[in-house]
Amino acid sequence: MKNIIYALTVTLVVVSGLVLANRESKNEASKTSTAKPLSAAERKAALKRWEATPDGIKYKKWEASPEGKKVYASEAKIRKHIRAFTNMEAVVTSLSLPSGSRLGYGVMVRIDGDDYILGYGPGKFSELQQLPGLKVGDNVIIRSHAVLHAPKYSYPIISLDYVERDSKLIYKRAPRKGGC
Repeated sequence: MKNIIYALTVTLVVVSGLVLANRESKNEASKTSTAKPLSAAERKAALKRWEATPDGIKYKKWEASPEGKKVYASEAKIRKHIRAFTNMEAVVTSLSLPSGSRLGYGVMVRIDGDDYILGYGPGKFSELQQLPGLKVGDNVIIRSHAVLHAPKYSYPIISLDYVERDSKLIYKRAPRKGGC
C-alpha cells in the first residue's frame, strides 16, 4: 500500500512539474512575439504599398478632388484648437448626420462658417443621451483631441470630448478603461 501511494505521489509531482514547465515556456514565447514599433522607413514603405491598393488609389483621388481639398481646408481652420484642446464656438445645424452615414450617432455643427460632424461612433447612444435638450441653433462650446476625414463624407469629423452650453457642462467623454 505504501508503495502505491509513493508511486502515485511521485507521478503527481512529475506531471505537475511538466505542466508548470510547459506553461512557463508558453509565457516566454508570448513575451518574445510582441510586435516592435515600425521604424519610419518601414511605415513609409507600408504606406506606399497601401497607396498602390484600390482603396489607396481611391483615397488619393479623393484627396486631390475639390471635395477633398474643401475637407482638408476646413480641418486646417480648427487644427490649432484641436492640438491645444481649446474651446471652439459652434452652432448646432442638425441633430442628425447626413444621409448614408455609418458613423453611428452624431450632430452637425458650424464653426467659423464651415460645417463639421461631431461624431460619437457606433454604439455610443448612452453618450448621446447626455446632450439633453440640444436644439438646432444652439450655441455650444466644444473641445476635441482629434479630427478625422473620410472620402464618403463631405465634412471633417470631430471626435467629441467635451460640450458646454450656457456655461454648463452637458457632455464629457469618459476616459478609456485600462489605457492612457
